[in-house]
Amino acid sequence: MNTRRNCKGFRLAFIAAALGAVVLAGGSLQAGPQSTKSTAKPAAVAKPAAPAAKAATPAAAPARPGAPVAAGGAKTPAGSGITTGNTTGAKPGNAPTTPKGSGITTGNRTGAPATGGATGGARPPAAGAAAPRSAGGAPRAGGATRSTAAGDQIRTRAGGAPADVHVARNGMDIHHGLAGNTRSSVERADHSRVVAERGGRGYVQHPFAYGGHAYGRRTYWEHGRAYDRFYAGYPYHGVYVEMYAPFAYYPPAFYGWAYNPWAVPVAYPLAAWGWAGNPWYGYYGFYFTPYPVYASASLWLTDYLISTSLAAAYQAQVDAGAPPPPPAAGAVALTPQVKDLIAAEVQRQIAIENAEAAQPAAGPNPAISGVQRMLSDNMQHVFVAGRQIDVMDASGAECALSDGDALQLMPATLPDNATAATLTVLTSKGGVECKSGSLVSVAIPDLQDMQNHMREGIDQGMGDLKAKQGQGGLPALPASANGMPTTSAFASSAPPSDPNASAQIAQQSQEAAKAEQDVLAQAGSGPVGPAPQAPCPIAAPAAPAANISVGLTEDQVRASWGEPTRTADVGTRKIYMYDKTKVIFKDGKVSSVE
Repeated sequence: MNTRRNCKGFRLAFIAAALGAVVLAGGSLQAGPQSTKSTAKPAAVAKPAAPAAKAATPAAAPARPGAPVAAGGAKTPAGSGITTGNTTGAKPGNAPTTPKGSGITTGNRTGAPATGGATGGARPPAAGAAAPRSAGGAPRAGGATRSTAAGDQIRTRAGGAPADVHVARNGMDIHHGLAGNTRSSVERADHSRVVAERGGRGYVQHPFAYGGHAYGRRTYWEHGRAYDRFYAGYPYHGVYVEMYAPFAYYPPAFYGWAYNPWAVPVAYPLAAWGWAGNPWYGYYGFYFTPYPVYASASLWLTDYLISTSLAAAYQAQVDAGAPPPPPAAGAVALTPQVKDLIAAEVQRQIAIENAEAAQPAAGPNPAISGVQRMLSDNMQHVFVAGRQIDVMDASGAECALSDGDALQLMPATLPDNATAATLTVLTSKGGVECKSGSLVSVAIPDLQDMQNHMREGIDQGMGDLKAKQGQGGLPALPASANGMPTTSAFASSAPPSDPNASAQIAQQSQEAAKAEQDVLAQAGSGPVGPAPQAPCPIAAPAAPAANISVGLTEDQVRASWGEPTRTADVGTRKIYMYDKTKVIFKDGKVSSVE
């Protein structure tokens, strides 16, 4: 059967189903928050302290025609124990959902190996996904692919410009984003990772273990300064993701103050923000307008999150020597309605951190804190992009997301083999960016990165809010909320901050540029593959037919069965995964096959 014809038929069905969902959404608006039954019961989220008085909420702006509608406002996950009402003014409703089996969430089709982790569990290739693959493992659409005799791979876009380069000798991956960013990454022999971006930004991550779980300490270098963040790794849907792990937690009363409405709404002046006269604020004036009044910390933190995202994006362009271009056609701004959706998500994330704070010794739990919960709690969620990434829309076309873009995830059950989810784009800065209202496939690790970005921004914002409480019209903290933060238990096992991160990131950028030139030169006369088809539903790869016997080496297994879909290091053992088959090595030789 003709593959192209099948894909075309599938895409038409996909679009028709999505349009049907939009029509249904228009008839399902209700006057109050809807109660959503959770199909997967996550652990209960602790309830922050109740407010002294309920504050007024800002009026929601009229809905932009065609925009997804708020679903439940600040409503928290089922079983969370949080009963506070909607503090954001977001109105309930429904938005288009993606049909099951859409094919836009297919799993790893390449059999590309993943690098073993320090403490067990399959680890992904270093951030910046291997050349002809998206972050979720599926081939990207468009252009052509080339390979060299050394095993390097290149994917080019229409016109011949390289989009992705994979350097086989050291596993380095280089990606040229549609929006102009370049990102290179490599995981070294000790499982440390270096990621470098255009303009000198990036991070160095060192792995460590605590309580039988894998963690990573990242030293970021950005705009001439260094700062550290911590992440806890966990496997989910066959991929390995890294979830933000707060270094310290505030007292419970502080989370209650941040979660619940303030007694009196605050008119926080622009001068208090300090944005007036900043180039980024003038540039993004077409896209972002702060709230005139803040009825709760979640609204203030929403403007903090968005503003810091946009300011960082602007500065990154300046650092790269390319100031942002004029606003492009097709831009769709952050409306008050979309900002209310973000504020509702900010409020939920505050409740999640409050639950973590009650058990600081346990460490982050993906069933409570990670994107795993957000993909299984049968609720709508909103994500805010924290960096430039390229995704595919429902037609298989590539488009870009950039810092500050908002996306909406509607309740849906992911297929067991799905490594990506379908979201609706709520905003767009135009040009090569995904159009507002379009459906896009976002890889699970990228979704986790977006949630990390939100939680990191909220934590940074809460620190700023705590420092400014009682000033500029902000309410003062109650005495019970003004205590010192409690350091997380895992911090005792963390390696020190990397003092040479900036030098390593600069070196990585230079090595990536040279390696890419070498690979492209070698591939000049190499074979050119056809453009990958748009994603279609596919079956999981079957287990290899060749027999694997005890005593074979890792090289012999790869020669017979090819590269594994993922690998894991568990103590003295190493595991190769081929679909549902495990090949277990001990001391470099096969000890069993399961």
